[in-house]
Amino acid sequence: MIQHSSQIRGGFWGRWQSINAQTAIFHQWDQLERSGCIDNFRILAENKPVFRQGWYFADSDAYKWLEAACLILQDFPDPGLEQLVMDFISLIGRTQDDDGYLYTFNQIHFPGTRWVNLQIEHELYCHGHLIEAGVSRAEANGEEDLLKIACKAADRIVADFLDKGPRFTPGHEEVEIALLRLFQWTGEGTYLQLARQFLEKRGKSFGFGIDLIWQFIDNNRRLKSVAEMKAAFEREHVQPQEKRLPPSNRAKKPPHIQSRWIVNTLWGKFFQQHKPLHRQTVPVGHAVRFAYLQTAAAMLDQVRHTKQYLPTLEKSWDHVVSRRMFLTGGIGSLPLIEGFGRDYELDPAFAYAETCAALGSLFWNREMGMLTGEAKYSDLFEWQLYNAALVGMGVDGNTYFYNNPLQSDGGIERRAWYEVPCCPSNLSRTFARLADEVLFVEEDAIRVEQYFSSRHRVNVLQKEVELEIESQLPWQSKVEIKIKRSSGGGFRMMLRQPSWSNDFNLAINCEIVQADSNPLLSTLDPNRAKWIEITREWQDGDRVLVDFVLQPYLLFADERTESLLGKAALACGPLVFCLESIDNPDVNMMDTVLDPDSMRIEWDPDLFGGCNLIRANSIDDTILNFIPYHLWGNRGKSEMTVFVNVKK
Repeated sequence: MIQHSSQIRGGFWGRWQSINAQTAIFHQWDQLERSGCIDNFRILAENKPVFRQGWYFADSDAYKWLEAACLILQDFPDPGLEQLVMDFISLIGRTQDDDGYLYTFNQIHFPGTRWVNLQIEHELYCHGHLIEAGVSRAEANGEEDLLKIACKAADRIVADFLDKGPRFTPGHEEVEIALLRLFQWTGEGTYLQLARQFLEKRGKSFGFGIDLIWQFIDNNRRLKSVAEMKAAFEREHVQPQEKRLPPSNRAKKPPHIQSRWIVNTLWGKFFQQHKPLHRQTVPVGHAVRFAYLQTAAAMLDQVRHTKQYLPTLEKSWDHVVSRRMFLTGGIGSLPLIEGFGRDYELDPAFAYAETCAALGSLFWNREMGMLTGEAKYSDLFEWQLYNAALVGMGVDGNTYFYNNPLQSDGGIERRAWYEVPCCPSNLSRTFARLADEVLFVEEDAIRVEQYFSSRHRVNVLQKEVELEIESQLPWQSKVEIKIKRSSGGGFRMMLRQPSWSNDFNLAINCEIVQADSNPLLSTLDPNRAKWIEITREWQDGDRVLVDFVLQPYLLFADERTESLLGKAALACGPLVFCLESIDNPDVNMMDTVLDPDSMRIEWDPDLFGGCNLIRANSIDDTILNFIPYHLWGNRGKSEMTVFVNVKK
C-alpha cells in the first residue's frame, strides 16, 4: 500500500511551523506549569500538596497542548519535547479513574460526582479534547499509549450517555468531533452512534431555559464551595500558594450587552440549543460552539455518506459569510456572548472575533470542502488562516491575542497567557497539521487546496506520485508545482483560483496554457473561487507555474454595516492590512482620508523579519504605512485600525 505523506517545507508557513515547534510549544508548557494546570493532574496522581488552579475546563488546555506536541514531533523530532509528552501521558493515565472518567475539577473537589452541569461545566468538552489528542498521536506515529486512555474515556461516555434524551447533550460542542474522529480511526460503531445522538437530540429539550437556571444556581453553589475549600487550604498552609492565573482578556463592550447575553443564553441560542440542528440555518450564540457544531455535522455527513445536514450547513455558511463575518474572516461580533450579533452588526471596535472561533471556522471549512469539493470552502479557509487565525500568535511565539478587534484605542495588547488560555494551544495544534490542508486526493485527481511550500507523496489511480510546491505567497506572486516522480498515466490536477486573484497566469513547462482576468475583489466573497483543471499524462520533471499578479485593492463592508459607511480596508493577495500608530505617529487614523490611487506595495526586509507594506497617501499628502493585520500588536501597546476613510 502506498502511504500518503505531506510536509511543510520552507516558505511563509515553514517559518511559522518552526516558531510553533521550537518556541511556542515550549512556552505553552511553561505557562501550563506556571498556572497550575499540570499540577491539577499531579494532585490526583501524586497527592501533590497544592490547591487546584484554573477554571473547571482547564484540563482541555493541557490536552490541546498534548495534541499539538504529538503532531509537531512528526516533522520536528526533539528528545526534550518527546520526554514531556511521554511524562504527561503517563501522568494522565495515573489520573484517570479505573472506569475511564477523567475530569480533575470533579475528581478533586467533588469525588463521585459526574455529569451534573452539562451545559456549563465542560466535562464532555474536556473528554473530547483528550480523545482528539489520543487519535492525533496514533495518526502521527502509530503510538497507542494515549489512544488507550482516550478509548477508555470514550467507552465511559458511551456507557453513560448512549440512548439518553435531549437533556443529556453537551453545552460546549466538541466531543462530537472527537467521537467521529475516534470512529474513523477505530471503526467502533458506538462512537459514531453517540456522536449522531448528540447532534440529533440537540435543541429538542423542552423547558431548556428553566433547566439552565437550575444549572447556573448549582454551578454557583459549587464554585462557592470551591472558594471555601481554597480559603481553608490557605489557612492550613503557612505559605499559601499565590494565585497563578493571569487576568482575563480585555474587550470593549457595546451598550446593553449584559441583558442581551441573558436573553441569548436562556433562549438556548448561546448553546445552539434553541431548535433542532436541521433547522439551525442562522448562526447564533457562542461562535466557537457554533463552529464546532457545524464541523461535527459536516463530518457526520461524510462518514455516513449522506447529505442529511448539507442543506442546513450551506444555508448557515452563506449567512455567516454574507451577513455576520468581518472582512478579516473573523466571526463573533459581540463580547460577553463571545459570538454572533444581528445581521451586519459588525462594529470594528467591538469586534470579539475570538482566535478559537476563527480556528473552529477553519475546521468547518475543511470539512465542507471535503464533503462537497467546492472551491469556496478552501478559499475561505485560506483567508481566515492568514488573517483571523494567524493574528492570534505573536511573531516570537510567546505572546497571543484572545479576541481580535479590527480597531483598537491601545487598550488591548498581546499577552504571554490568559485566565482562559484556550487559544494558544488551539493555534499550535492547528498550525502543526497544516501540511494536511494543502492537497485533497480523489481517485483520479489531485486538488491543490492551499499554496504552501510543501512536499507530498500521494496515491492517484493506484499509482504513486511525488510532488513539491514552492510558494512565494503571500509576499510575492508565483507558485511552482514540480512533479518529482510519477509512475505514469494521466490524472487531473485541479488548482484553486482564489477569490482575491484577478490576474491568473498558468504555464506548464514554461508554456502558457491559460490566462484569466477578473475584476478586483471589492468585498470578501469566497464564492468567486473556482477550480482550474489540468488533465494530462504527467511525467517526471513536469513543472506547473502559477502567477497570481499581486496588487493592493480596497475591500468594502456591506453598506448595511452602518459604522463602516465611507470606509474601506486595504488588502493584497490573501492579506488584510491595517494602520498601526507605531508606524504612523503623527496621523489621526480615525479621521485621515486615503487617496486610493496612491496605493503601492513595498517590501521591508527589516520589519518582522521581512514583510510587505502598503504605502499610500492621504488627501493632504501624509504618507500612510499599512502593515499586515496579523502582525499588529507585536511592538507593544498601540492604536490600530483596519478601516480608513476613502476619498470618493
